[in-house]
Amino acid sequence: MRLSDSGFANGFSMEFKDYYQVIGVERDATQDDIKRAYRKLARKYHPDVSKEPDAEEHFKALGEAYEVLKDPEKRAAYDRLGADWKAGQQDFRPPPDWNEDFGFTGGGYTDADTADHSAFFEELFGRARHAQGQAGGQQHRTFRMRGEDHHAKVLIDLEDSYTGATRTLTLRMPELTPDGQVVARDHTLNVRIPKGIRPGQQIRLAGQGSPGIGGGEAGDLYLEVALNVHSLYRVDGVDVYLNLPVAPWEAALGASVPVPTPAGAVTLNIPANSGQGRKLRLKGRGLPAKTPGDLYVVLQVVLPPADTEAATALYQQMRDQLGFDPRANLGGV
Repeated sequence: MRLSDSGFANGFSMEFKDYYQVIGVERDATQDDIKRAYRKLARKYHPDVSKEPDAEEHFKALGEAYEVLKDPEKRAAYDRLGADWKAGQQDFRPPPDWNEDFGFTGGGYTDADTADHSAFFEELFGRARHAQGQAGGQQHRTFRMRGEDHHAKVLIDLEDSYTGATRTLTLRMPELTPDGQVVARDHTLNVRIPKGIRPGQQIRLAGQGSPGIGGGEAGDLYLEVALNVHSLYRVDGVDVYLNLPVAPWEAALGASVPVPTPAGAVTLNIPANSGQGRKLRLKGRGLPAKTPGDLYVVLQVVLPPADTEAATALYQQMRDQLGFDPRANLGGV
């Protein structure tokens, strides 16, 4: 049954069924816990022996819940779908691509059996379609589900973006055990950092997400790139900025000074009469890209201290001979 044929396409909704609650176990119960709880309740509510009210309905609900939870593949699919739903919650709708993603094409039960299953079960898993085997007419089923994609952040150095790099990362990632439990385990990955990658961009590692179910392909791992704080540089898009300390005479008279860049030192010509905060552009020395960014050098004029007699005398000479008033434009202050 495809969703285009179902009531959900027309906005129909139904109550979410908590199969764990039906059987009376926690969501992290083992397969043995589920089996024991099911058998206990099945004896209690079996219509042939039970005197409980609505025993038949209870027994059918138990059978349906056990049909899902006893199968690690179905249980994993149900757990993923039901993580954000609660028992009795109305307006339940499965994802619009539920059938396509999970590819359920059989279940090992007959059309007569499905009469005992709820509309909730039918909407999720559909009616079994049996394929005749080549040997002995045996029935076969496939239940495939692509693994989940996962997302994480990775911190790199600015220099890694300039040159590219390979980094070894250890991430805690969910893994499906044979009994259908999801556990977190450490995975060590060698990650290639491509040259020119920028903060906010993602590195896709195909097949490094959650494993698929029933032969389905594994999901992918997406690493969002962020930069470690750098002691010299800051990044804006593909452009890089550097605050460069200069002496007053270098700013006033002009000078050629060495400037560090993430790709190596270069010589920068400072024009005469450069003031505090002036930006000088080194074209194409920002982050590598199809159109490389620029590196902007922001001049920071640093005054030497007047901590010696000679330095004090020089400042006094400048005061007396230059006649410079830094507040001349403040309107007669």
